[in-house]
Amino acid sequence: MSKISDRAEQIARPIVEENGCRLWDVEYVREAGAWYLRVYIDKDDGVSINDCETISRQIDPILDKEDFIPDSYVFEVCSAGADRVLKRTEDFQAFLGKKVDVGLYKPFEGAKSFTGILTGRSDSETEIDVSGRIIIFENAMVAQVRLHVDF
Repeated sequence: MSKISDRAEQIARPIVEENGCRLWDVEYVREAGAWYLRVYIDKDDGVSINDCETISRQIDPILDKEDFIPDSYVFEVCSAGADRVLKRTEDFQAFLGKKVDVGLYKPFEGAKSFTGILTGRSDSETEIDVSGRIIIFENAMVAQVRLHVDF
């Protein structure tokens, strides 16, 4: 994590929790020439637009006061989403046995994406079951793991 996202997380976490939500992630990224600071939240019964608005209105003035972000940026508070990215060890533990989409940096067996049941995750490997076949990826190969959403 960057120092900016670390500091934003320190500011956001207590506010998010005071509002009955969990902090899923904080990212500070450049997209299409603009900087974005995004705070992703989660809640057992689902995140509403009102949750996002309430939390945003409480965090925004603190960000302005602290003024630790050197660039102009867009601030967003968002739901982690049904297709959330799994990043931390506890994310993977919480979703063992669930269907995930694994994106790779380079093709493996001719493909850069796989969908299967998450069966394991260690510091070095991610394991999924694809139609009864266990596939183990070195984590250095894995660009992203997201929860799969069937439409």
